[in-house]
Amino acid sequence: MYLSRGLLAAVSLPAVLCSSFNPLHHSGGSSPYFDAPSQDGISIDTPAGCVVDQAAYILRHGSRYPEPGSFTGWQQLFAKFQNSTYTAKGPLAFIPSWVPPVDDIPHEPLFLSSTGALEAFALGVDLRKRYQLTKGGDNITIWSAGQQRVVDTSTYFARGYLSQGNYLTETSANRATIIALPDSVNFTFANSLTPSTGCPLYPTGDTGSATSTAFRASYQNTIAKRLNKFLDGLVLNATDIGVMQDLCGFQDEIDGDTRFCDVFEGEWYLPNAQRNNQWLDYEYALDLNYYYGSGPGNPFSATNGFPWVKAISDLFVLGPGKTVPGGNIIPPPLIMGFTHDNNLPPVISALGLWNTSSTRGVYPLSKKAPNPARKFRSSYLVAFRGYVALERLACATGHDASAPQSVHHVAGAPPPKVSTSSFVRVRVDRAPVAIPGCTSGPGSTCPLKQFTEYVDTTRAKAAGDFVQRCGLQGVKNATGVASFLTVLPSDSQEILVGLD
Repeated sequence: MYLSRGLLAAVSLPAVLCSSFNPLHHSGGSSPYFDAPSQDGISIDTPAGCVVDQAAYILRHGSRYPEPGSFTGWQQLFAKFQNSTYTAKGPLAFIPSWVPPVDDIPHEPLFLSSTGALEAFALGVDLRKRYQLTKGGDNITIWSAGQQRVVDTSTYFARGYLSQGNYLTETSANRATIIALPDSVNFTFANSLTPSTGCPLYPTGDTGSATSTAFRASYQNTIAKRLNKFLDGLVLNATDIGVMQDLCGFQDEIDGDTRFCDVFEGEWYLPNAQRNNQWLDYEYALDLNYYYGSGPGNPFSATNGFPWVKAISDLFVLGPGKTVPGGNIIPPPLIMGFTHDNNLPPVISALGLWNTSSTRGVYPLSKKAPNPARKFRSSYLVAFRGYVALERLACATGHDASAPQSVHHVAGAPPPKVSTSSFVRVRVDRAPVAIPGCTSGPGSTCPLKQFTEYVDTTRAKAAGDFVQRCGLQGVKNATGVASFLTVLPSDSQEILVGLD
């Protein structure tokens, strides 16, 4: 039986149990946050002789209650369980007493859950300690899309980031300013954390949804047939299976209940598990939804992700503590942008990641069957609080920079100056990801100069011009530039966060 994350954290388990299949690491956008495994074999640690002096994150909001449409499915499943006379046994013995994990229906759907708040707070603490880019008492600016669950995530992140000391008597110190941008509107164009809504020609996402739905039809009835053996008087159908699989991740993050995960545990031990494992089929259906809906399989994906990538690349060239000509905001060394799940795959596309393979036939993703050689996995990208991060590293110059050194210190003398060079690393849910054709730096990082050339040439060509590709020629104020990090938008809202 699968053990909940809370229990796993509370007890010491044998290695065989800790290495068992975890459905919450294969639930796509329904997964509570977890650190993704490295797919490129790169150490998670910052290379020896290097420090991160600037970093930029674009991330999904934390775990939430369901959207109203999904909640309707939960209610319908509950009604089916309650309005039938039947006997349930084995892994389904709990369903007559199961209640949807939403007890404040007018309020909770769409909003952040307690797990989401904890995820955000913990990230604030983690990044403060990991990078040490902010001195005690210093303030920080954070950017957020305007929907409440996104603003709440940025607020809890800020509280975690600021929690290192008590500055209640210094009302201007240790504060965060959240710049909340208009969310999912058509008048901000590329100058947004939700740019696809400002691109009139951007597909609606039906391509990904339709492809995913078609793939689900290949396995859901098989699961229903197996589970119906545990029921007498009630028949599950394909729609029920989809809702139950979604509830595995959602119910765990809302109230810690993993019984819907346990229902599908038997699938992990079928013969030829890699081919027959219906939970991995569930994950692949989600992969198809994101790959063709907002990821590399969508021809407008890179177009929508490129403005943010270009803005960060330009700031990395300037270095921390500087802004672009004409800018009225100096971004902090740690640049945080909070948004929604469908705004992360476009950044992957803009960076040219997870869409090429040395193995033939991996991309574009097959609409019929998963290929285990693929790197595009929604669970490793768009889990709640999932993120794409770019780090600028200052690394000691010289081939022996990572070797043990003998340093002579003279009493009262300042620390010796070390000559450094700049490199760039990409992380996706903490796992380092290799930049195609650019891994010559320490720890497979990319030299900054080479990275900016890659962005300005190869990736700019792949993305195309936002205004032209989106059909915005002649539209007043249409822009293909994400300037909100350096120029305060007139239609943004500023929210001050402290610990008092």
